[in-house]
Amino acid sequence: MATGLKALPFSFGAHFLALIAAIMVLVWSIHFRGGLAWEAENKNLIFNIHPVLMLIGFIILGGEAIISYKSFPLEKQVKKKIHLVLHAIALILGIIGICAAFKNHNESNIPNMYSLHSWIGIGVITLYGIQWIYGFVVFFYPGGSSEIRRNSLPWHVLLGMFIYIVAVGNACLGFLEKLTFLEVNGLAKYGSEAFLVNFTAIATVLYGVFVFLTILSQGPTADDDSYSAIA
Repeated sequence: MATGLKALPFSFGAHFLALIAAIMVLVWSIHFRGGLAWEAENKNLIFNIHPVLMLIGFIILGGEAIISYKSFPLEKQVKKKIHLVLHAIALILGIIGICAAFKNHNESNIPNMYSLHSWIGIGVITLYGIQWIYGFVVFFYPGGSSEIRRNSLPWHVLLGMFIYIVAVGNACLGFLEKLTFLEVNGLAKYGSEAFLVNFTAIATVLYGVFVFLTILSQGPTADDDSYSAIA
C-alpha cells in the first residue's frame, strides 16, 4: 500500500518533528528535572537518562533508520548500510536507556518491572534486537539467497512496522506514567512542566505518523530491499 505522494516532504516533516521532540525532552530532563548523570547522589538524575535515550536514541534514530530508504537518493547498498547502522545505534542506546531505569530503581529501592510500560518496553527491545540480528544475517552478512530475501522481506517490514508502532505507543505510556507520578507528588497539573511533557508525547506521536507517511510514499528510487516492497 502506497500513498502515491512523494516521500521527501514527509521525511522533512519527520526530521523537523524529531528535532522538536529531542529539544523538548532535553529541556524537560535538564531544565526541569536537574540534568543527567550515571553516578549521582540524586538518583533522579540517573533516571533522566532513560527518557532522553529512549526518545532520541531509540524512537528518533529508529524512525530515521526506517525512513532512510525513502529520504536519500543514494545507491541501494549505501542506504542499506545507513539503515543497518542507525538501527544498531538505536538498539544500543535503547539498551543503555533501559539500564539507566534499572540502575535508578535499584539504587532508590524501587521495585523493577511492576508497570505495563516496563513489560512492553522489555518486549519491544527484545523484538527489536531479534529483528536487527535477522536483518543483518539475511540481508547483509552472510546474506540469504535471493529467494529467502524475497520471501522474508514483507515479514521483515511488517514486523518492523509493528515493533515501531508499539515502541511509539509505549513511549507515550512512559511519559504518562512519569507525569502521573510527579503530579501525585505535588507537580502542578496545569504547570509548564506538565504541559511540556504532554506536548513532547504529542510530538512523538506526530513523528511516528510522519515516519509512516514517509515509508508509504514514493521514494527517490525503487530497489529490491527497501520499504517500497510494501507498495
